[in-house]
Amino acid sequence: MLGLMQDWPLRVSRILDHAAKYHANRRIISRSVEGPITEATWADLHGRALKVSQALVRLGVKRGDMIGCMAWNTTRHMEVWYGVPGAGGVLHSLNPRLSAEQLIYIINHADDQWLLVDHDLVGVLEPIANQLQQVKGFIVMTDRAHMPETSLPNALCYEELLDAEDGLFDWVDGSEDDACGVCFTSGTTGHPKGVVYSHRSNVLHAMVMVQKDMLGLSSTDTVMPVVPLFHANGWSTGFAIPLVGAACVLPGRQLDAASCYEMLDTGKVTVTAAVPTVWLPLLVHLRENGLALPHLDRVVIGGSACPRAVIEEFQNSYGVKVLHAWGMTETSPLGTICTPKPEVLELSDAEQLDTQEKVGHCPFTIDLVVRDDDDNELPWDGQSQGRLLIRGPGVVKRYMKQDEDTVDGNNWFDTGDAATMDPNGYVKITDRFKDVIKSGGEWISSIDMENAVVAHPEVFEAAAIGVPHPKWDERPVLMVVPQPGKSPQPDSIIELLRPHFAKWQLPDDVIFTDEIPHTATGKISKLSIRRKLDADGYKLPEFR
Repeated sequence: MLGLMQDWPLRVSRILDHAAKYHANRRIISRSVEGPITEATWADLHGRALKVSQALVRLGVKRGDMIGCMAWNTTRHMEVWYGVPGAGGVLHSLNPRLSAEQLIYIINHADDQWLLVDHDLVGVLEPIANQLQQVKGFIVMTDRAHMPETSLPNALCYEELLDAEDGLFDWVDGSEDDACGVCFTSGTTGHPKGVVYSHRSNVLHAMVMVQKDMLGLSSTDTVMPVVPLFHANGWSTGFAIPLVGAACVLPGRQLDAASCYEMLDTGKVTVTAAVPTVWLPLLVHLRENGLALPHLDRVVIGGSACPRAVIEEFQNSYGVKVLHAWGMTETSPLGTICTPKPEVLELSDAEQLDTQEKVGHCPFTIDLVVRDDDDNELPWDGQSQGRLLIRGPGVVKRYMKQDEDTVDGNNWFDTGDAATMDPNGYVKITDRFKDVIKSGGEWISSIDMENAVVAHPEVFEAAAIGVPHPKWDERPVLMVVPQPGKSPQPDSIIELLRPHFAKWQLPDDVIFTDEIPHTATGKISKLSIRRKLDADGYKLPEFR
């Protein structure tokens, strides 16, 4: 017999309906692209999102149509976040930091019908507009006073479109399995690949994300997602925040340390989330200006491994709890988060900090396994290193427009990460398999080396890569960015590493540089570093 319960499709519009009805007056503070800081409520955003849906339908958008959006984290972007799926469309988040070639490819591959764009990003699309095959027009997300002169064909003004609507509109209905949004992988090798999220996967993921053992969000929180909504499904913050009716602070395009601090402080933010490259300069800004974080309770750090020194400084100097997290575009993205289980709380302070360097444990709806090259499951001993595989309702099964699944027969998706799992189920990402330094048949973790070096008081950022060696296959080399005004000595860096690494694991060279290249999503670009060293004719010290 079937269950006798109501059929209530899990569609993302229900999240905004809930926030607008039961948390109507909760504040949304945003730094607008035009400059001023604006304020709205979930009820306000709900009404304007309905107008976005209404306007898109009037423009001819139909169920399943792909709509691209290139915008910073602002209230308007959140309106579009719900307005596009509310019109039956599929929101394709576009990263303005991608190359022109990548943007052309993903816009055409997704068959985007319309493109919404912040007015300061119009210049990114103008040079490639004539190569966008399916795009019918562009909606510039500003008012008439700030509408730029542009060569974009059929360019419409966002605020004028909304002003023409009354908001008396019902969300376009459909199945919870309908496509809701698309993000493309960074495409470090080959073309980027499209990950298509369903309404159901987004709602389930947001419900998991707010749990106590995950981010622990509630209506008493004020959350500032520094991570862009165009990066890995916005880390699901666009769905999780209104799901619990929390207040929201949106920082706009200005993500420098001073601007981030201003929004954290004036917005009385309790929870925030970003990659380590955002927090490193913020900590410098706090130190140099004698500032505090009286309102901030916890900071989520993901995207790449978080250095121990960053965790210690947030917690010891500012009383802010660090939640180390891991995930991928392909996993919606949350896969694990490092909150303490009872077994961890029984450990000493130093041992608890050791655990915090790991990316944490998985929630219900996520299943993980670590396997060796022969496909054998490895023990949870915290030492056995292998490939990390994942499955669950928020994990990709097949990339957009591909004929074959990207998972095995049991739905296991290979993350490409090398990892260990300890007896309490905590995962440690030891490296990307393509970045592991293989020397003399043994592995050296570039992540461990980078995180150890950042603890040096005169080091701002570091990258470790393997350089080809005729005898040992590869040898580790460090690239280091000093703190402003500092000149660390190579010997002092090696001495810092010595207690944590065997002699044969220590780097053969330390290269100082003003800047380390990063990908469009803020991660260190090992590929760019290798290309630069090759172009410069770099040789290890023993071969110079």
